[in-house]
Amino acid sequence: MVLSAGRLALARLAAHALAALPLAWLAWLIASDGLGADPVVAITRFSGLWALRFLLASLAITPLRHLTGLPALIHFRRMLGLWAFAWASLHLSAYLVLDLGGYWTQILEDIVERPYITVGFLAWLGLLPLALTSTRAMMRRLGRHWGRLHKLVYAIAVLAVLHFWWLVKADLREPSFYAVALALLLGIRLARGRARPRLQPVARGP
Repeated sequence: MVLSAGRLALARLAAHALAALPLAWLAWLIASDGLGADPVVAITRFSGLWALRFLLASLAITPLRHLTGLPALIHFRRMLGLWAFAWASLHLSAYLVLDLGGYWTQILEDIVERPYITVGFLAWLGLLPLALTSTRAMMRRLGRHWGRLHKLVYAIAVLAVLHFWWLVKADLREPSFYAVALALLLGIRLARGRARPRLQPVARGP
């Protein structure tokens, strides 16, 4: 199914509206004092979960496109990736500003000494160049290097899941769900890569 320019614009607008619902929900929780006894922890956890969800959703676009036969889905992958970066930035900001209060010495110590913070920070650093090069202009400027750069998203997703896994420590049911989802997405990509026909070498004469 190929969408016209007008329908594609409306579909993108609707997708952005749906993607903004968690942010509206968080704003309502803050305004209504509904974050519980520790609002800082609640905001940090909420933003981190949605960063991970949008990241995995962006990775799911290509398998869904192949399974459903809807090539128009590819138009929403960049949007989901940018929402993942926005939530990851909010997650990091909540930790830096609300939790540590900008105490830079403690921030650097945490990044170096706490593995779950180390991998989480590396995941955000990895998302940063992907967000900065997400425009069509950067895609044209980088050429084939753009695709190579954006393959980093798979390593970033692994770091993000690992960050959540190490953060939880006790009840691993929720991080296990995201780990299994990521494993399935990576497995599908690997299987498609192996099934893709390879170019045969051209036979040369004597």
